[in-house]
Amino acid sequence: MVLCAGLGTRLRPLTLRWPKPAIPLLGAPLFRYHLAVLKAAGISEVGLNSFHLPETMEALAASECARAGVRLEISREVGEIQGTGGGIRGLRRFLRESDPFVVVNGDILFALDLPRAIAAHRASGAAATMVLLPMPEGERFAAVECAGDSGVRRIAGHGPGGGSLSSWHFSGVHVMSPAVLDCMSEGRPEDINREVYPRMLERGLRIHGAVVNAYWSDLGTPSRYLAAQRDLLFGQVPLDLFGDASPFRGAARSGNAWLREGARVEGGVVGPAFFDRGCLVERGASVGSAVYVGTRATVAAGARLNRAVVLEDTHLGAGEELVEAIAWGTERIPAPLTPRGSG
Repeated sequence: MVLCAGLGTRLRPLTLRWPKPAIPLLGAPLFRYHLAVLKAAGISEVGLNSFHLPETMEALAASECARAGVRLEISREVGEIQGTGGGIRGLRRFLRESDPFVVVNGDILFALDLPRAIAAHRASGAAATMVLLPMPEGERFAAVECAGDSGVRRIAGHGPGGGSLSSWHFSGVHVMSPAVLDCMSEGRPEDINREVYPRMLERGLRIHGAVVNAYWSDLGTPSRYLAAQRDLLFGQVPLDLFGDASPFRGAARSGNAWLREGARVEGGVVGPAFFDRGCLVERGASVGSAVYVGTRATVAAGARLNRAVVLEDTHLGAGEELVEAIAWGTERIPAPLTPRGSG
């Protein structure tokens, strides 16, 4: 299951058009990257919950699942968003068909060896496994605290706790058995980490913490979105797990740039940079590093880009400067990069 119902308030105005998992990253919707990791693990049936812009999310998911050759099941939440726990509960009938099942947050880019995580869950005998990472440098994510036996004892301050606990960062990926579904409340929103898991621990069920060392990025803010793009362009994301979902698959390489069919780049390019189908960068424009110019976008003479995104059908005017920012239509969204770890 991919959790897709979130409102994406920190990514507005982009999320006024796209739900977070549908936002394009180097021209490919984030949801495509999730499907690639799931399919690489042998998963052939995927469910999602929708709430924000449900028609957009569902149509994109149907197209992407058909492209990947996987079955799609949808649970649309109506009236009130149900939270991560309630979202999983909405697909209870579908998820009970499999033991175990995987749940993925829809707003992350995670180059995860998922079969290894599933194997760790099976070996642990736990009711659920949280895939964990070292806490990214400079970030203040809520900690998952584990005992020496890798048993989770407290999540974001919720749970029984104990002595000599180690703190980790939750990646947004769970592996669960159907026992988790039996610990959920009926018919109200709830959070899987802060409500359901502590309830399970109170009942004596084990939650395993599987620590991995892998590339991870949360794309929940403009700055993190831009940082993930930078990491992709600079080769810091291992792409083998994404297979044909790699954004570079089929793009022509020219020096320090990738170009898709019909892209015309007449201005100067430092790179790394990616130019999507039918875009135009006019002579006299200047393209620095970590830049993406989207499908049918135009960059006029004299414009300057550096560490920036120009989304599809957007025009960057003559002499305009776009640095550490996202351009979408008439919107210019600042996204200053801040140092962070990548897991």
